[in-house]
Amino acid sequence: MSNKAIPIVAAIVLAAGAFAWYWSAKHAPLPELTEPAAAPPAPAPEPSEPAAAGSGAPALPALANSDAPFNAALLALPGAESLNNHLRPENLIRHLVATVDNLPRHKLAIELRPLEPTAGTLRVVGGDLQATLDEQNSTRYTTVIGVLQNLDMHDVNVLYRHYYPLFQRAYEDLGYPQKSFNNRLLEAIDDMLATPHPARPLALVRPKVFWEFADPSLEARSAGQKLMLRLGADNQTIVERKLRELRALIATRGAAPAPKAH
Repeated sequence: MSNKAIPIVAAIVLAAGAFAWYWSAKHAPLPELTEPAAAPPAPAPEPSEPAAAGSGAPALPALANSDAPFNAALLALPGAESLNNHLRPENLIRHLVATVDNLPRHKLAIELRPLEPTAGTLRVVGGDLQATLDEQNSTRYTTVIGVLQNLDMHDVNVLYRHYYPLFQRAYEDLGYPQKSFNNRLLEAIDDMLATPHPARPLALVRPKVFWEFADPSLEARSAGQKLMLRLGADNQTIVERKLRELRALIATRGAAPAPKAH
């Protein structure tokens, strides 16, 4: 089992959630412990169990003790050293799980973000009442987009199999003891892949403190889709390609273990 790949959930956050925490940090509440949205009519096939102990895979730590080994595996990705300054290493698996769960919702809980805000300030052309998102804003994400492009999704899926019990346990602790985190991850990917490609530059307004999309149909979209829109057209296309690769792997049998009864 190679540690030179990051878990699939981290790839999702790198693909979308990491890019625009600074944008409009509306202090969303912590995730409510309620039933999530209904699963699609045809869910992914029930995945198989991970490699058995003694197969050469490193033993899993307890979720409470997972920060150091998980962060080490994340940063062991070739070229990923630059992510060291982006990570918020405490409770990283729990924060990744909470972020994935929130991406299809309207708001993200910034208290649970797994990565630090992107450096610099948002680039906008115009004034508060009539402005557009500066297309040069996309250059602020060059480092993270570069890491994402270099990820081998097959290696990511192998490591996902190994760490999946911790992701599933964190999801159960979030308030979903009978739900599959793998299915929720698929829902988050599908939602982000449904992001439109509107004409650019995107019009913005700032009615109070934070920037919003001037088009109400865009502003009403999920947190994940609005993050995709803020990346810039070229970055959005790159992220979509990687998300499709991820989805193809985790939606097939053997991609991840099924949740276990406790």
